Amino acid sequence: MSVDQVLYSIRDLVVEYHTRVGTLTPVDHVSLEIHRGEVLGLVGESGCGKTTLGKALLRMIDAPGKIASGELVFDGVDLLTLPARRMRELRGSRISMIFQDPMTSLNPVQRVVEHVTESIRVHQPSTSLKAARARADELVDRLGIRKSSLTDYPHQLSGGMRQRVMIGLALALRADIVIADEATTSLDVLVEAQFLDLLRELQQEFELTIVLITHNIGIVAELADRVAVMYAGQLVELAEVRDLFRDPKHPYTQGLLRAVPNIRLGRDDLYKMPGSPPNLIAPPHGCRFNPRCPHVMDICYERAPALELVTPGRKVHCWLYQEQPKIPAAEIEARG
Repeated sequence: MSVDQVLYSIRDLVVEYHTRVGTLTPVDHVSLEIHRGEVLGLVGESGCGKTTLGKALLRMIDAPGKIASGELVFDGVDLLTLPARRMRELRGSRISMIFQDPMTSLNPVQRVVEHVTESIRVHQPSTSLKAARARADELVDRLGIRKSSLTDYPHQLSGGMRQRVMIGLALALRADIVIADEATTSLDVLVEAQFLDLLRELQQEFELTIVLITHNIGIVAELADRVAVMYAGQLVELAEVRDLFRDPKHPYTQGLLRAVPNIRLGRDDLYKMPGSPPNLIAPPHGCRFNPRCPHVMDICYERAPALELVTPGRKVHCWLYQEQPKIPAAEIEARG
């Protein structure tokens, strides 16, 4: 993948939340490149930092949280160096986000058409109200929303229609990258299937770059080109979607895929991963997965591995695939 095909480069990103009981780090030294025109699936258990990472891409981390360090290089520009006004201009116009619950993301006292036209005119002040309305009509027609629904309020729409409105807002200004955060959670299975078909069509038509944040492995298998797996604030595996499903490398990824229900398995065959996710205020020393890992080694308790390239296009954060350093006896004794 050449440099000019990298749309967004996340470099050693750290996000912290300062609480009364300590500093919580839901994104801990994450580095990731998002390629132009791809669908990147971001998966992991609830609380692993997926949504925090998505919000960080738009610089939307609010107090008591903060982006402590790292770089967010979008189209050659480090967003962390931009003034707040310039960042507001980029949100929506070039980087958009579809949030988990559209009902809480839409203004309950604004009609659908007002949401779309306001978004257009805020970012493109020279656009007349008539032109913005014409673009809104075009969008709803493309998204399969009845034109009569333009004058409806959010509560008058079904969950699927509200989600389509959110997609419309993301596409209103032809954003380069769309971050979909658990966008199908509130949808039933039939509406979810329609939504995924629509997302795939729009991605191909507009050459969108999509970051698909989800814990639904089936959606990732269907839509994604590559998959990034997060655990306890860190990336533990990055691979092409077919490679990851055919041969998961990291023990956490292996357990995650084994835990997916499958109608072809017997009732007793469903795997349950032992243990619980760690406390991110005081995570385990060394590899954060060591309390739950079936392949844990002494080195796993002493030092954290790096996210390293193990095969072309495949990165893994695990000592099983890396040369293990020798730990001085004095250091082991000091740690008890």
